[in-house]
Amino acid sequence: MQKVYLVIDLKTFYASVECVERGLNPFNTNLVVADPSRGKGAICLAITPAMKMLGIKNRCRIYEIPPNIKYIIALPCMNKYIEYSANIYAIYLKYVAKEDIHVYSIDEAFLDVTQYLKLYNMKSIDLAKTIMKDIYDTYGITATCGIGTNMYLAKVALDIMSKHSPTNIGWLNEEKYKKELWHYRPLSDFWQIGKGIESRLDKKRIFDMYDIAHTDPKILFKEFGINAQFLIDHSNGYEPCTIADIKEYKPKTNSISNSQVLFKDYNFDKAELVLKEMVELLSQQLIEKDLETDCISLYIGYSKDFEKHSGGSRRLHSFTNLYTKLVYEFKKLYEETTDRNTPIRRIGISFERLQKVDSEQLNLFEDIENKTKERRLEKSIIEIKSKMGKNSIIRGMNLEEGATTIIRNKLIGGHNGY
Repeated sequence: MQKVYLVIDLKTFYASVECVERGLNPFNTNLVVADPSRGKGAICLAITPAMKMLGIKNRCRIYEIPPNIKYIIALPCMNKYIEYSANIYAIYLKYVAKEDIHVYSIDEAFLDVTQYLKLYNMKSIDLAKTIMKDIYDTYGITATCGIGTNMYLAKVALDIMSKHSPTNIGWLNEEKYKKELWHYRPLSDFWQIGKGIESRLDKKRIFDMYDIAHTDPKILFKEFGINAQFLIDHSNGYEPCTIADIKEYKPKTNSISNSQVLFKDYNFDKAELVLKEMVELLSQQLIEKDLETDCISLYIGYSKDFEKHSGGSRRLHSFTNLYTKLVYEFKKLYEETTDRNTPIRRIGISFERLQKVDSEQLNLFEDIENKTKERRLEKSIIEIKSKMGKNSIIRGMNLEEGATTIIRNKLIGGHNGY
């Protein structure tokens, strides 16, 4: 049986939610979702279709909006968007079992409707319209949809075809894809082809999907390695991955990382404070997952006025997940590799070569009793935070000027959660 997928996207989701909350129509209301406290350079997380009609680009910065355009600024509220997304997911469950749904992002989901078309005695486009109408009638959010015989074609139908459809629905199978999109440009409009890949293909005189499909695979594999197979498959409209495959996949995590762009330029000492906070939070993740590391990495990005970065990696003498040991090693690495005289704007850390705690080798030079006590204490802190909130227990350093943990614990995805 030929597969049929829907991929449903909630149009300008954040901006639409803010309009719904205000009783406004996003198609005739100028509204942007942004945090003006971050300055005129703050990125607009979403803009209404009305703003797009005026030529404003999505993900623009506040200062890029012409001063003659009057608009509403809505402060991002991630908890609200998550709640709307969860409620709309419940609508999907009215039509499709959870096993046949893949949530791609907060505003986008794939639905395998293959077995449901016969059940409902409906064509795929009619089922799509029914779900989209249900979303709009219930929550006032306009949706768009791509329909395809595999997940790739459904996504391309959404990203390209639906934009030119009066119903906001696009449809593709392999034959239609080759007929209508083989010579479509630019390539960067296609799913999983960014500007970088497009530029590299351009240098090979490869300008569209037809060119990719008819290029010697050896040339593509030499340029892109094993990723060339994705280009070759997609150029022919082929995608073997299913929602069932995605749900069965279990990644082997061998590293965890965290990074943050600071709210302003920090000097050497203030940035070290933030580094310590980041090490604390990431070490708690290790303990929570019963993992340890013996390899750490640091990345320091300097102010935009200085086009440079620094950092490095270090192997530890033994595996650990304890904050006291990890922060000691990071402090040494930071002091050895960081320019003390250049303002810092970005910090990234990672723990690599992870292993389960129960596979650790005892180190004769370590104080096992104190190590066990510290780990138990950290586990107790994690348990309290999970019940009472992330800011229910904080360290003294979190109260120092320039510390970011308390503020960031209130954010979701780097944005205001409330």
